[in-house]
Amino acid sequence: MRIAAAMMLLGLALAGCETATNAAGSADYDALKRATDECKAQGGALVLKDQGDPQRIDAYVCKRS
Repeated sequence: MRIAAAMMLLGLALAGCETATNAAGSADYDALKRATDECKAQGGALVLKDQGDPQRIDAYVCKRS
């Protein structure tokens, strides 16, 4: 639950920095929301990889609890 809350806060923070032209692969609010929802449906939690770039969606993985 803590991870989900942290991801939501991260998503909101990133959404505040969003520009009109988002680069493909960026971890914007919508991308994080989709990935979080998909991961939850699989029974996991979306987490940032060790030393991953929080602005890149490919830096996140779905960890099953």
